[in-house]
Amino acid sequence: MRKKKKMEEEVVKKKPHEEVVVYHERQRLQFCLLHSLNNLFQEKGAFTRSHLNAIAEKLVLDDPTKGTWTPLSVIFKPHHNAFTGNYDINVLIAAVEEKGKRVVWHDRRSGASSIDLDEPEEKLMGIVLNVPVRKYRGLWKGRHWVSLRQIEGAWYNLDSDLAAPLSFKDTEEVREYLDAATDCGAEVLLVMNE
Repeated sequence: MRKKKKMEEEVVKKKPHEEVVVYHERQRLQFCLLHSLNNLFQEKGAFTRSHLNAIAEKLVLDDPTKGTWTPLSVIFKPHHNAFTGNYDINVLIAAVEEKGKRVVWHDRRSGASSIDLDEPEEKLMGIVLNVPVRKYRGLWKGRHWVSLRQIEGAWYNLDSDLAAPLSFKDTEEVREYLDAATDCGAEVLLVMNE
């Protein structure tokens, strides 16, 4: 059972007298990385569009192999789209490192069973997936950022395309979800506290 508290917060009833507040932003344009990060950090404004744009611009300035500028470079930048977002992995890594976290790329060949989902939150902050998506009857192909996080002992799918966060019944269900996602081409990134 869920009831709305604020626009972005969901009060999730775990058991009759237990409520957990879970922060959840919904998808807007191609800002799924922005929403995914705010959902992962459980904080509105942990990251903003201008902050992620600044990170993307800094990555371009720091790149020793800068590409050639064209008129389309105003919109289609190396690490994001100026109007819709669509940020890449480099922006994700730089953003979480600014917050003192570390991204570890999970080797999909090992399967989700090799991820210690029972690690304390002090070590494993959460999981970010980059999943392939098809929209408009397969005419548009892209990728989508999704966060999973353990909150008060329960794992949640904080996908910004969902109307509300979904809780997993146990870590085995999380592993099944991760294995199914990787079977469909998803990349799994572990966000570690340092």
